[in-house]
Amino acid sequence: MPLVLDPAAQDLLFREARTANTFTDEPVTDEQMQAIYDLVKYGPTAFNQSPLRITLVRSPEARERLVQHMAEGNRPKTAAAPLVAILSADNEFHDELPQLFPHFPQAKDAFFSERPAREGAALLNSALQAAYFIVGVRAAGLAAGPMTGLDFEGVRKEFLDDDHTPLMVVNIGRPGPDAWFPRSPRLTYDQVVTTV
Repeated sequence: MPLVLDPAAQDLLFREARTANTFTDEPVTDEQMQAIYDLVKYGPTAFNQSPLRITLVRSPEARERLVQHMAEGNRPKTAAAPLVAILSADNEFHDELPQLFPHFPQAKDAFFSERPAREGAALLNSALQAAYFIVGVRAAGLAAGPMTGLDFEGVRKEFLDDDHTPLMVVNIGRPGPDAWFPRSPRLTYDQVVTTV
């Protein structure tokens, strides 16, 4: 077999993993979230810019505020998940580049002095990190329910600021009863890959 990752791990991270729609009430701890971050922070981004920011919604008051900004069909899932994360892109990520990219400290001004360049880079690279985050949640033995059915501007105003662009909301926890919809089809290798 060409993959070196254990088949059980392959199933956990990819083949058997699904977007969860229901969760048990078992809490998701700060220690679990720290372990997830400590794993996924190594995923690559351009210039190691690492623009993803994670807002954990734990309090009942914050949860109620967030649910109001979710699409109607997503509200019950977000209301019931043990933990909810708002993933956003930090459009001022360049302030951290001297620390994150120390061998080329000029990158901050050479490439990211203009806001539109930062916004484009932050969006692309935080989306990569959001995918790593979902896989990290799965690696912790938890289920993730990522959703983009929400009022993005409402979430930004309620929880973030003008320097952060919300990407998605991810419900996190142990899967509950009837957590999975049937798996949708995937494209084949030949439909996706072209060799030139």
